[in-house]
Amino acid sequence: MKYQELYQNGWRRLAAADIEEAQLDARLLLEYVCKTTRQDLLVHGDREVTAQEQECYVNLIERRSRRLPLQHLTGEQEFMGLSFRVNRHVLIPRQDTEILVEEILRRGYDNLRILDMCTGSGCILLSLLHYSNASSGIGVDISQEALDVAAENAQRLGLENALFLKSSLFEQMEEQTEQFDLIVSNPPYIESSVIPTLMEEVKAHEPLEALDGGADGLFFYKEITREAGRYLRKGGQLYYEIGYQQAEAVSRLLREHGYGEIEVVKDYAGLDRVVYGTYHG
Repeated sequence: MKYQELYQNGWRRLAAADIEEAQLDARLLLEYVCKTTRQDLLVHGDREVTAQEQECYVNLIERRSRRLPLQHLTGEQEFMGLSFRVNRHVLIPRQDTEILVEEILRRGYDNLRILDMCTGSGCILLSLLHYSNASSGIGVDISQEALDVAAENAQRLGLENALFLKSSLFEQMEEQTEQFDLIVSNPPYIESSVIPTLMEEVKAHEPLEALDGGADGLFFYKEITREAGRYLRKGGQLYYEIGYQQAEAVSRLLREHGYGEIEVVKDYAGLDRVVYGTYHG
């Protein structure tokens, strides 16, 4: 079968399964299987694919049609121009989260000690370390499986200045005597009642503990903000990714716990996405 024909069969199968971006997903899966680029579809669409490539592609298309996330099929997701390993144990990095990283990098920070709470795949911490100079950091997560993914991503990126620690928030942080310049977190922030309404790819295949923020979606913001000051140097900053309706509530939490110069940053859709403040004690 020819390359173009296989692609067409793939996207039609996905479209029939009501996959929102059927053509894109079909193309990306074909490029993954055949180790090709978008240019091949335009220029070499008449090339013959091998029987093995065809079998592998059809299998992946069928799995995608059953709502398995594309990133779980390829095992990778790009974030901040870097490739991160992902699986069912970690939240798939979103473009929205790049706003959080970009806002920190925009300030030109170097030589920082960073704590990434609820680190998941490690994409936030590792991106900050990759694009800054002489910084180091700790990524904390309650899931050992997630930490294994984060450690693999650090190794893939050649970053030796990241440590990953299993802990329920700050529970295992007592031995960290040196304070941090920056604490950053993209915690679970979806209200528990909203979880059943999420896309099938999310609610059925991404870790619930990385999504569920409690009845009001604010559980982790309350817990982290209450404890973070013990680990931040004076003048250090706490950065959060937030849900688009949470800016006021999270800003209030920061004010109540000794933070000033609180700022809200919008994403590319004009929605509130990041809240941060400076710790004054």
